[in-house]
Amino acid sequence: MPSIFWITIAGIFAMLILFTLTGMALRAKLGADNTTIINMNQRIVAWWVMIVVITIALWLGLYATLFLFFMLSFLALREFITLTPTKPSDYWPLVLAYYIALPVQYLLLAMHWYALFSIFLPVYGFSALSAASAFAHDTNEFLERNANIQWALMVCIYSLSYAPALMLLPIPDYFENNGPLLLFFLIVVQSSDVFQYVCGKLWGKHKLSPLVSPSKTWEGLIGGGLLAIGIGTLLHGLTPFNLWQAALMSAVTVAGGVIGGLVLSAVKRSMGAKDWGVLISGHGGILDRVDSICFAAPIFFHLTRYFFTDA
Repeated sequence: MPSIFWITIAGIFAMLILFTLTGMALRAKLGADNTTIINMNQRIVAWWVMIVVITIALWLGLYATLFLFFMLSFLALREFITLTPTKPSDYWPLVLAYYIALPVQYLLLAMHWYALFSIFLPVYGFSALSAASAFAHDTNEFLERNANIQWALMVCIYSLSYAPALMLLPIPDYFENNGPLLLFFLIVVQSSDVFQYVCGKLWGKHKLSPLVSPSKTWEGLIGGGLLAIGIGTLLHGLTPFNLWQAALMSAVTVAGGVIGGLVLSAVKRSMGAKDWGVLISGHGGILDRVDSICFAAPIFFHLTRYFFTDA
């Protein structure tokens, strides 16, 4: 990995240390039973774990990174399927989803087979799932059940897999490893989420979408989005982009992440749930943490592939 990668990682850990010390000080000042401080400290601990895992995966290279996102897709898919309604007659479509669609999608990435990777699920996967559902001989809510499973695959497997696919792009005059590019993307999309949360807590007054995501505000969106774009611009050295290109790519990433968060919030609200799961303390489930990645990753990938590669 290039030196700028490790300098960026060091900066992230320095911020985590600062946040940890701040959390400890606030806990001592406001009391250990303050729910806001408890939630904040839980989030900080979770970020420590997530950053360490991501750093190790990127350091180990392509296959470790693919395995990490394979596991994220598996856990996100499990949360989606658990929360949304299925029936016993959906058994075989679910078997195909977990044991065929998921591993094959990431296997195609490992094989660098982009042409099939890009169409495997939306073309062949969806057809196979519908056929398996038809052979179950249950026509009750057939369209709704199939749409549910297909949409779960589209978000949790297909869209999410575009993040590690950044590692495969043949970018001329770039680093030997595309890990810094993936790190850049993850920093922008996740910092946007964090800064929107913080700005919303500090200055939020006008709800962005009260029925879909009650905690999101226009002030949080604008303030958090601008801060994330600023960070992305400063970190252009991680990318093949120049300063203004990094700003534009960061803006697109922030927009995609915001849309992803709202869409998946609408899905879980329609199911009467606040979070997708409880796996990550202070954050909810895996899908609560990667929802913005799922929508931003394909956009970021295709823009990078079209404008900055020889493909």
